[in-house]
Amino acid sequence: MRLQISKTKNAASFYVVKSVYTNGKRTNKIVEKLGTYEELRVKLDDRDPYKWAKEYVAELNRLEKEGREPDVIAKYSPYKRIEKDVRRTFNGGYLFLQQIYHELGLHKLCKEISQKYKFKYDLNSILSRLLYCRILFPLSKRATFEESKKFIEQPNFELHQIYRALEVIAKESDFIQSSLYKNSLKISKRNTGILYYDCTNYYFEIEQEDGDKQYGISKENKPNPIVQMGLFMDGDGTPLAFNINRGNMNEQLTLQPLEEKISSDFKLSKFVVCTDAGLASKDNRKFNDKDERAFITTQSIKKLKKHLKNWALAPDGWKLPGSRENYDISKLEKIIEKANSEDKARLYSKVFFKERWIKENDLEQRLIVTYSFKYRDYQRNIRNSQIERAQKLIDSNPKKISKPKQNDYKRFIHKTVCTDDGEVADNELYSIDKTIIQKEEAFDGFYGVCTNLEDNVSEIIKVNHRRWEIEECFRIMKSEFRARPVHLRTQDRIKAHFITCFIALIIYRLLEKKLDEKFTCHNIISELREMDFKEIKGEGYEPIYTRTDFTDALHDVFGFHTDYQIITLKQMKKILKVTKTL
Repeated sequence: MRLQISKTKNAASFYVVKSVYTNGKRTNKIVEKLGTYEELRVKLDDRDPYKWAKEYVAELNRLEKEGREPDVIAKYSPYKRIEKDVRRTFNGGYLFLQQIYHELGLHKLCKEISQKYKFKYDLNSILSRLLYCRILFPLSKRATFEESKKFIEQPNFELHQIYRALEVIAKESDFIQSSLYKNSLKISKRNTGILYYDCTNYYFEIEQEDGDKQYGISKENKPNPIVQMGLFMDGDGTPLAFNINRGNMNEQLTLQPLEEKISSDFKLSKFVVCTDAGLASKDNRKFNDKDERAFITTQSIKKLKKHLKNWALAPDGWKLPGSRENYDISKLEKIIEKANSEDKARLYSKVFFKERWIKENDLEQRLIVTYSFKYRDYQRNIRNSQIERAQKLIDSNPKKISKPKQNDYKRFIHKTVCTDDGEVADNELYSIDKTIIQKEEAFDGFYGVCTNLEDNVSEIIKVNHRRWEIEECFRIMKSEFRARPVHLRTQDRIKAHFITCFIALIIYRLLEKKLDEKFTCHNIISELREMDFKEIKGEGYEPIYTRTDFTDALHDVFGFHTDYQIITLKQMKKILKVTKTL
């Protein structure tokens, strides 16, 4: 800031002014009008107004240097219309994502890739905006280009350059994944001793098969071509690696190629692979039964051989972790009924188990079966709800009854086409099939796991229990990130789309970790999305979002604040620098 004196024939007026930049152009802005020479002389009891004004400006500069700037006074006219087609509010929630983006060294990866291909567009600007928008404003690539203008820092690329960048991103998929893993080790510990693997699929709103887009069994029951995504997650819930496969490919065949890639590119060799039963083929179990690898996988009790199924469901021979005592679970319910409320709650929460080693097709593995009253009641509540839906359908609109799929509530509906005498019935009759209910009730509360580990049962159960987190990863990508339906056509662009979803998921998971997982996914994304700022030309940005426990935690963790009544241009410049500094 500096002193400016404006002289006329009748008076000399004193002003405090400063230089500001608007749209890259430098201009002067009046910070404060001090008064005329005569006004100041009277006010200062005949002291020298020139000397006082210079000292006053020097004091303002000293305070500004110490970060104690004076209050900002902005003037608005009730008669002056706002400028047409000029954006006045901007999102600042992306700044916290930007800090993680730079901590992961993604800007350096972009620079390395750019030097390799020697293109002129800014890959770093494109990739970062694709990621921030995927988390905050998930839309098409064309819409993303427009949405990225909502951020305080404006994009410096054109729409056509986004599509060119997608092709390069796809080609460098393996390099990006392996580099991300190495860079992530610098900012967060990675629990690679336990790896979770699962598959899902994404549909396209098209009819014609093409490339990897093939008709397959859609997990969303969509009659469209799909592609499959196989995803590895580390033991703490952070994505590790992924691949995209044909929609009609057996998902059991997707595990080994990606696991081999992890071993070679990430230099990992000793780990336990945890999967659900659908991915636990005998070949996959044998693959992880050698070298320093191991497996933990769920095991359907219904699909066990008869003698093993009888052993698993038998009421005797059950134990509690850390105890040698045997229990008969058929007698426990009576014990619970007679117990006081404290003992009842304690027994109700216990998980009983039995185990044995089995050998099939040259594979020796440990079968662990658990029983829990909580899990039993959970299964019964789900089934009772499905039975209610089935009965409502019978009562209201039986014409809608169709062939049921696995786990569909319609499986409980029995269709009668013959009378008790064996004659053809005049009308089709529908009722709840109690036989199916009885068969399913026999398995209530039981859960099976197979492994080649000799570890404590409690630890194995604990590891397997965290499989829900990889399912949550898929849910976040499909729901919050809106990764489907996929509207892209070419293989390269489709692959790049999933790479951006994958990186966005890593950034989001690291953000969760920084916040000690205290907030829900919806809470985090919705509040970041609402962190808007109103631009005050020449002065800075006024936060117009609601300050909450979440925003307080966010600022404490990241070490900068955007929740002052106004963020001056100088303060914002520092914040932008902090988010890009390793």
